[in-house]
Amino acid sequence: MFAPTPQAPSDRGNQHLVLYDGVCGLCNRLNGFLLPRDRDGVFAFASLQSATGRSLLSQFGKDAAGLSTFYVVTNYRSDSTALLSKSRAALFVLTTIGGVWRAFAVLRVLPARLLDYGYDLIARNRYRLFGRYETCLLPAPEYERRFIDV
Repeated sequence: MFAPTPQAPSDRGNQHLVLYDGVCGLCNRLNGFLLPRDRDGVFAFASLQSATGRSLLSQFGKDAAGLSTFYVVTNYRSDSTALLSKSRAALFVLTTIGGVWRAFAVLRVLPARLLDYGYDLIARNRYRLFGRYETCLLPAPEYERRFIDV
């Protein structure tokens, strides 16, 4: 059985907020992929369905009811926040966790429109391909502190 590496405290902890569809099987798998690889604990998490998710998206003029988009709020605890969505959010996450995943930065040379086309194709079929839960899944105890509005 997989035993995740405990999260070490970090000065960089919880700088960025991942907003995800809490009932989406793909989104939950992506969180499961990201948590053990984010060794510095740079990312915090909130579902799009949570009060935090709805409030933040509203501040950026986005509709929280549209659950087909993955977002990252960069520097979400500061005055200099930015909202990344779809492929740009995914590339930000991969390059931020570093290691071999940083190689995906090369995709940034492609137009966002092209990358988002691929993203939208997967997003339209994600429930059929990866399943859907009735409620948001609870994080494993070792990661619970990284989730907001659980």
